[in-house]
Amino acid sequence: MGACFVLLVVLPVGPISWVAIAALAAYVIVSTTDASSRRGALILLAVTVPMLWSRVLFQFFANPILQIDASLVALTLNTSRAGDVVQFADGSGSLAILPGCSSLANVSLAILCWVAVNQIVDHKRSAYDLLWLLAACASVIVVNVTRISIQGLSQWHYTTFHSLLGDTISNTVILVLTLCFSLLGVRRELLHRI
Repeated sequence: MGACFVLLVVLPVGPISWVAIAALAAYVIVSTTDASSRRGALILLAVTVPMLWSRVLFQFFANPILQIDASLVALTLNTSRAGDVVQFADGSGSLAILPGCSSLANVSLAILCWVAVNQIVDHKRSAYDLLWLLAACASVIVVNVTRISIQGLSQWHYTTFHSLLGDTISNTVILVLTLCFSLLGVRRELLHRI
């Protein structure tokens, strides 16, 4: 098993390495009785979501995913859209939503954050776990749609906010919200440790 894993990881094909890591994590989850090893393997499996599985999902469903983002932006701006292209609110042109602007990539990172926080504190499952995960994912979508909607107000807004500073601010807000919702979900364990 180890030799097969190493062979797949050293191949110069990134997706094959991530499949091998996912398989190794699944193997450890199924075969081990050690709780800390299982928690570590769950985090490792969650790492493969943004690195592999969301990209695979995007390969097959790019158009519907981008059209969902475009629909939300068009609804926010109260403008028309055609596919993944949204008209600027001031009518000065159109904004194309490209794969790098999709909410899916950040949603997969929210899932990773939620799994990592839950496993690090050894969270006991509850009926509210799905609610906290959905809240973290929804916050990512809201921030991303808001960011694109601000850019879609006019060409000036697009030029001003489609920048490294704009990306840094929105990514920081996404990180803080995702972390807050994840920590709220495990607050019992955190309060118990204090």
